[in-house]
Amino acid sequence: MCGITGMALHERGQSPRRELLAAMNGTLAHRGPDDEGIVVRGPLAAAFRRLSIIDVGGGHQPIFNEDGDVAVVSNGEIYNFRELRARLCERGHTFRTGSDMETLVHLYEERGDQLVHELVGMFAFCILDWREPSAARVLLARDRIGIKPLYYAETSQGLVWGSEAKAVLQSGQVGRELRAPALLDYLVQGYCSGPETAWSGVRRLLPAHTLSWTPGAPARTRRYWDLPRDGLREPAGREEVLEWLDRAVAEHMVSDVPLGAFLSGGIDSTAVVTSMAAAAHEPVVACSIGFREKSHDELERARATAARLGAVHHTQVLAPDPSPAVETLPWFYDEPMADPSTVPTWMVARMAREHVTVALSGDGGDEVFAGYRRYVFDVAENRARRVLGPVGRRVLAGLGRAYPKLDWAPRFLRARSVLENLGRDPARAYWSSVTQMSRAAALELLAPDLRAALAQHDPFDAFEDHYRRPAIDEPLFRAQYADFHGFLPDQILCKTDRASMAASLEVRVPLLDHRLVERFVNLPTASKVRGRRGKHALREALRGRLPDEVLDGPKMGFDTPLRRWIQRDLAEAVAEALEALPGDWFERATLRRRFDQHRAGARDHSALLWSLLVLEHWRRRHGVTGLAA
Repeated sequence: MCGITGMALHERGQSPRRELLAAMNGTLAHRGPDDEGIVVRGPLAAAFRRLSIIDVGGGHQPIFNEDGDVAVVSNGEIYNFRELRARLCERGHTFRTGSDMETLVHLYEERGDQLVHELVGMFAFCILDWREPSAARVLLARDRIGIKPLYYAETSQGLVWGSEAKAVLQSGQVGRELRAPALLDYLVQGYCSGPETAWSGVRRLLPAHTLSWTPGAPARTRRYWDLPRDGLREPAGREEVLEWLDRAVAEHMVSDVPLGAFLSGGIDSTAVVTSMAAAAHEPVVACSIGFREKSHDELERARATAARLGAVHHTQVLAPDPSPAVETLPWFYDEPMADPSTVPTWMVARMAREHVTVALSGDGGDEVFAGYRRYVFDVAENRARRVLGPVGRRVLAGLGRAYPKLDWAPRFLRARSVLENLGRDPARAYWSSVTQMSRAAALELLAPDLRAALAQHDPFDAFEDHYRRPAIDEPLFRAQYADFHGFLPDQILCKTDRASMAASLEVRVPLLDHRLVERFVNLPTASKVRGRRGKHALREALRGRLPDEVLDGPKMGFDTPLRRWIQRDLAEAVAEALEALPGDWFERATLRRRFDQHRAGARDHSALLWSLLVLEHWRRRHGVTGLAA
């Protein structure tokens, strides 16, 4: 796992300054504490920070081809590099290192931009090509799922890129202004998504995309892969599911440094660790954390799994501590992210790094096999819509609007959202289940001029574009497809990448091997959701391999006591943040009313208040200068 950055200039005869590249590279030191490298030649330059995983002694980057006129810097892992290397050697290529990343240079010589189709792995890489001195070019690429990040900016001077937005900002070629539409997106979703980032002028290279650039011409981006969209696959048998699971896990275990896994006690991580134990020649190293709140604690299940597998088990019980959210994490999350589980994710990564350099995770199982509760609700709601018909849906929607909002009541009394959802279009209904507040509620918070400026912007539009794209009219798959193009890369994977890289820990996600995803993501709905439970195909395939208490136990979130934090530990910090947020962004009196309502127990505004606290500390840490249209 590493960090990459670079710069390319339009002006012939000009070269990027090495000291500027060093400064940009320095912002990524946490991603690669073991080594660094810089190349500046003509109009192209790149820099690299290394966390040594494969070929520890010889994998220094940039890595060049035989003639020294093509170079690569890359972040991630190529799991099929041995097969690629053997084939390239047969074609006469000479390798100087044992690094998996050297395959990229030689594969580029063979296939050009099409090399991405050959790769199995997680990656964000940059290839510099000087073979035509008058037309030097840059190729950027990102893995299919978006496990590894890559940002870029096109400026009057040329192209700038980096693993994190902070490296692009350090170039000085873009300002530090927050995009106004991104502020609304953040309030509604809790994170920023899509090709445009929170920063004006800084873009996100989307998953499964390449970007090519030559001096004097605009950058060109191209999608090279997508989820299957034309139909549902046949149901999968138990042996097929287990074969794919074991294969993906085994291929993700290649490492020249200590390797282990996160073990939570849930289905996905337990399945991954069990497959690791079957493939390993020595006891698996498993890292688990527990919480003092028993409602979120799966440590006993994790201990039982570790004992059953003979794993070396490292555990730690964490006292929920909100201080990293305001003291540490704003630097690593250089776009605001309101998910409070960033805190325990960073804590478990830091604990794991004391024992291993690489950790396998169960991330992705819920998205591939439909494990989230919201998928189960979505299936039930769509069945109810078909039974109710248009008239019945309108009646229930009206009842929902009249039903009181009972934030503090027991869950069974909070029927308003269910009633309203039944009256909505399926896309709107699912959108409401993955957002933390409505667009209307977010607009109420904004200063009048900003509210007017954003009158035509609706974060739902980008989501709906993804939701409608599959050719098959299957609401559950449409929901999964939309999650794969927003929530998964820009929230779940971004959260894990930043938290783990803050601890200089590489996290791998075998359940997001793109071949496994292609096979199982579009299974029939009945293979995913049965009754009140999701993840049916995976759960039943694991029956007999995993204990019933894991397969049938309650799903617990990797969560935080957010309401209590804001009422007690963070009350003063939240009040201070609300007063510090710019007056041309927010209607301060409205923010104060929300805070007063929360403290009085009249309404639960935990998610909103946490979002505003994170936003303010992000704004301070990164020196945001204002808003841009």
